[in-house]
Parts: sequence; structure tokens; C-alpha cells
Amino acid sequence: MAGDQMRDQRVPRKIYEAELRRLQAELVLLQEWVRQEGTRLVVVFEGRDAAGKGSAIKRVAEFLNPRVARIVALPAPSDRERTQWYFQRYVEHLPAAGEIVLFDRSWYNRAGVEWVMGFCTKQEHQRFLRQCPIFERLLVEDGVLLRKYWFSVSDAEQELRFKSRLSDPMRQWKLSPMDLESITRWEDYSRAKDEMFVHTDIPEAPWHVVEADDKRRARLNMIAHLLSSVPYVDARRPPLSLPRRPASKGYERTPREMQTYVPDHVATLTADDATQPQGTPPKPPSSKHPSQKRHAPTR
Repeated sequence: MAGDQMRDQRVPRKIYEAELRRLQAELVLLQEWVRQEGTRLVVVFEGRDAAGKGSAIKRVAEFLNPRVARIVALPAPSDRERTQWYFQRYVEHLPAAGEIVLFDRSWYNRAGVEWVMGFCTKQEHQRFLRQCPIFERLLVEDGVLLRKYWFSVSDAEQELRFKSRLSDPMRQWKLSPMDLESITRWEDYSRAKDEMFVHTDIPEAPWHVVEADDKRRARLNMIAHLLSSVPYVDARRPPLSLPRRPASKGYERTPREMQTYVPDHVATLTADDATQPQGTPPKPPSSKHPSQKRHAPTR
């Protein structure tokens, strides 16, 4: 779907939030099935810079137990890791029984950024394209459920997102000189992706392309597909009930003055609310450090 058409058909927020909540509830059921059945699930998130991989992962993991479902986003390899078999540093992050691993970028770095930016040799790149299907077939043969998603974004939409990040101090950390260079190397990345698909879009572990110019649509489509691709059942946890609190056995709380409490920063925001006209925004907090006076915490 073209970028302009996708933006014109952006999912309304009300529909998006209701469906996202429903899908996230299903992800919780999927997680419990994975835990109870001892399943191993790997989900690979790949795609262009600023295609929305990170925000999709965030929505997938939002209500999951981090002891069951974890996100793996590896930094650049160390000098020692560069001497290892290429897949070795990813193997140690694969799931054990009853676990889900979400790869925020993965071993496919070699077919994309490493190859395009000259961080690997032609021989290393070709070796990866030969070995990757074998590696993934071994995972699937051993019982790992492997799902691979490619988030596709148009060049125009990518540029808009880059510009938005440049002007947003809360998101500037998402940009690096290498990210911006992807604009000038757009076709190089396209050719690298096409070659990667030729070699690694295999029946045992196919690629699933997510149209991502509309982030809301992309998240819903990706999560719905993931749920439909895993044969989970409603494996609910046994119901729990709160026990009755026993009677006190004479414990006395430690005197409050013997402990150091976090200063009540919120009090500096709300102190003048009663004297301000309705609708007036609160005054910004003082630049001085909040009082060190200890406050009784909420029990």
C-alpha cells in the first residue's frame, strides 16, 4: 500500500486501542500456554530504520512476564565476539523451555547493516547467506517456534520519522549518524534485503512482511498474525484467593525518623493548586533541590 494511501487510512485511535487491548490479552494467554507446555518461541523483528520495530516490540511485551518473555537487543560485537562463529553470540540468548525471546534485530545484521556499511567482507556475507537457512532449520527441527517479521516503510515515511526524532529531545537517542546514512543508501539496503530474502525466506521459517507506514495498523497486523501462527490454547492459571491476614503478634514498626524517605516532589507541584483559578496550569517546580524533610510513606 502506498505511503499516502496508508496515512489516509490510518486506524482510528478508538478502534486501535480496543483491538490492541484484546490482542494483548491473547498474548497473555499465549504466554501462559508457552510456560505450561514448555514451548520455545523466538520472534525476530527486522526492517528499515524507523520502521516501527521497537514500538511493536513494546506493545507485544507490555503485559507479559519478563521472566517468561524477554527482549534481546544486542550491541555491536566485542573484539572477542568478532572471532567467534557468527551465530554464536545469538545462540546463548535462545529460549529454554517455557520462554519467549523477542529479537530487536538479530543475526540478520550481517545481511543488512554490516554488508551495506562495509563491516563484513564479501566472503563473510556469502557464508552467512549459506549458513543462515541451515541454522534456522536446525532451530525448527529441534522444536523452536521461529517467527520472522520484516517491517517495511516507504522512503518518504522514513524521512518524516527521522525529522520528527531530530526535533524531539526525548527521542533523539534513537538516531545515529549511521541511521541517517540509510537515507543516502536506500537502494543499497533494498538490494541487500532482496538478496537476503532470496536465501532465507524458507518454508521452515518464512519471512512475513509488515506494511508499517501506519504504525497502528502495523502493530495490530503483526500481533494478530503472530497469534494466528501459534497453536496455543486457553491455558489459564489456576484461580487464586487472598488468605486472611493473621492477627498481630506484637510487632512494632521501626521509628520513622530512623529511615530516609524519598522527598515529596509531588507536593511542590500541587501546593498552590488550591489558590489558582480553575484551569490554570501548575507552576513549574523550583530549580532548588526539594526539601530533605522526611515524610511518612503510604503504607
